[in-house]
Amino acid sequence: MTDPKRLAQDDRAELAEFLGGLTPEQWGAPTLCTRWSVREVVAHVISYDDLGPVGLARRFAAGRFDPDRANQVGVDQYRSLAPDELLAELNRHLRPAGLTARFGGRIGLVDGLIHHQDIRRALGAPRTVPRERLAAALPFATIAPPIRASARIKRLRLVATDVDWSTGQGPTVDGPAEPLLMAIAGRADALDELSGPGLPTLTSRIAG
Repeated sequence: MTDPKRLAQDDRAELAEFLGGLTPEQWGAPTLCTRWSVREVVAHVISYDDLGPVGLARRFAAGRFDPDRANQVGVDQYRSLAPDELLAELNRHLRPAGLTARFGGRIGLVDGLIHHQDIRRALGAPRTVPRERLAAALPFATIAPPIRASARIKRLRLVATDVDWSTGQGPTVDGPAEPLLMAIAGRADALDELSGPGLPTLTSRIAG
């Protein structure tokens, strides 16, 4: 049986290994998560793990109950850490905890996997994501509120060509699972790797 927490832990461990080889300039480079640099994305990935119910409530209150603002509050709390300190924190948080451990670890898996790719794709450092992780991440990505996928994929059929997964009804968008996941998350960078009669609609929704 698939364990999303284990899959998330494995992905975070691979991210930590990759980050250990980056230069200071790369840590400051932009990512596909356009408002954040590599450093800030790493901070976000771990920024909810130490929060219990009270801490989580305070985080969202500080962000005026807006998820994007709450995310930024968490990132700002790590702003003073140098790259090596951030990497140490990530290594301390390899297994999802707190909010990222909810839904069996699916929050940690989907959020971490997408942000890992935000970094990799922006730095031109591709990897082969294990199919097991992608197959577990795709269903949750379509319904997780922070990803806001519903408006992008409405009345479209999405079909992964390298894992056994599809969803929706309508004109088809197909392609490998990794760029499909990134497109679901609103990353235009992945669209060139997809095809099908529904692609123009998906492209316009992401651009809009």
